[in-house]
Amino acid sequence: MRFSALCPNTGSPAANDHLKKQIQWLLFFRVLFLSLMLGISVLLQTTTPSIFLPPLHYLAYFIAGLYLFTILSALVVRVIQCYSRFGYLQITLDTLLVTLLVFSTGGSQSVFTVVYFFPIVMGAFMLFRRGSLLFATLSTLLFGTLLLVEYGGYASRFVQAYPSQMANFQMPLHYFAIYSLTFFLVAILSSMLSTRLQKTEAELFQTVSDYGRLSFLYKQIFDDINTGIITVDSDNRVTSFNRAAEIITGYKSSEVLGLKLSLPLPGLETALLHDERRHMATIPRKNGETIPVGYSCSRLNAQDDNENGYVYTLQDLSRIKKMEAQVQQAEKMATIGEMAAGIAHELRNPLAAISGAVQLLDGETQNNSVNKRLFGIIIRESDRLDATIHEFLLFSKPINPEKKWFSLPSLAREAMETLSQDPGWNPALTLDLEIPPDLDCWADPQLIRQVLLNLIANSANACRNMERGRIVLRAKKTTAGHKDAPEAAIILEIADNGHGIPESIREKIYEPFFTTREAGTGLGLAIVRQIVHSHGGEISLCDCQPQGTIFSVSLPLP
Repeated sequence: MRFSALCPNTGSPAANDHLKKQIQWLLFFRVLFLSLMLGISVLLQTTTPSIFLPPLHYLAYFIAGLYLFTILSALVVRVIQCYSRFGYLQITLDTLLVTLLVFSTGGSQSVFTVVYFFPIVMGAFMLFRRGSLLFATLSTLLFGTLLLVEYGGYASRFVQAYPSQMANFQMPLHYFAIYSLTFFLVAILSSMLSTRLQKTEAELFQTVSDYGRLSFLYKQIFDDINTGIITVDSDNRVTSFNRAAEIITGYKSSEVLGLKLSLPLPGLETALLHDERRHMATIPRKNGETIPVGYSCSRLNAQDDNENGYVYTLQDLSRIKKMEAQVQQAEKMATIGEMAAGIAHELRNPLAAISGAVQLLDGETQNNSVNKRLFGIIIRESDRLDATIHEFLLFSKPINPEKKWFSLPSLAREAMETLSQDPGWNPALTLDLEIPPDLDCWADPQLIRQVLLNLIANSANACRNMERGRIVLRAKKTTAGHKDAPEAAIILEIADNGHGIPESIREKIYEPFFTTREAGTGLGLAIVRQIVHSHGGEISLCDCQPQGTIFSVSLPLP
């Protein structure tokens, strides 16, 4: 049978652990206290005994039984779960052992009567006021019973050479009154002391717990804050170095603790010489790199003057400096872009004049003339240059889409018809449309038309050497939470079975002026991505098995 069945209402784990430790101390003090008392009494006996003691072999039996009982109790305390009842049982047995000891050593004349204080005090410290009063009452009853046995003359029947019988009833009554009052006085005082000790321990535990939480919170803030924190003492030696400071400087805290701050970070020394709170400096990192930092220094005023020091807070400004440089570069490039757009716009007028003049000359030239061929080259290259300028101006101009609802299938058919009328279109190329007839899109129709024209033209170029080239234009509507779009959107896909795009250049295809075609401008996909992003959408590229590519465009719905 488990001991827990005898104690269904166990306390908290902390209270049970505390009571278990107290029981272990009880077992230890029992053996130590009684062994010392009996040992000292035996050693101090002379040839004429001054106190009554039973024969030594009886004392040996008593001590051996006491040790055996204590060992068994120590073994049992490891497996039980109801420490409160076990504590009551142990102190009750201690009271009985003390009664036996007092009875065997002279009863009312025994010098060991004060040992009754032991179970009373242990009851107070283990079981508080109720335990102390309970065992004071038990000690009083047992001691009173012992006095009645002694007064009746029955003690000599159990212990030979027992002290003389009491002459009258007033003597046991006197002993009983004095000792019972003493027992209860000890019980009250010890219970008051144990209650105060319990309250003090509870407050101490709460204080330690609060301090532990505060210390943990401080450590977490000190370690997790992204601002470097360094503290130094009055001699400017580093006393703490948080994780952010380690990341910023490259030094481990163990490498700089105890060193003067000027050794690893000489740039921070100037803070002690100025009154300003905010500073900027360049400090060397452990790897030799120098970085700009912003920092402040404040004085730490402690009660002990020897603990006064400074606290530094610093932040790495490298990323901010890079961002400032990027902003300046972006402003510079924007200015250059505006100038380039203006120059490109101005080039179109003389280019149109040159092209018109060459066309007039071409009309007056004989067909077999060499000039006829040269004029054709000029006209062709002029048209190509004009197309490049047109796309460049389209790319450099800010795009502000005018969104509205329109029929996506109608727009897709219009774009397909426009491309099919191009003289360079391959008539053997199959162009399929897989869009629901009632699908409407929320976007700028002219800009989406430009997206379809560029993407279909790219697919047609990828299929120019295919015997059975095929381009599929499909679209669908997705709801919020779809794998292709986190919100409701229209998904456009342009798939072809062409030669595909090599993995090595996929990161570059959206860059302006990057092209793999001799006659290409390299602005088509850059314009497409710019248009899609202006609508708040995304464009992606994936492989199509066994060959080909798929461009996927996501356009969010309102």
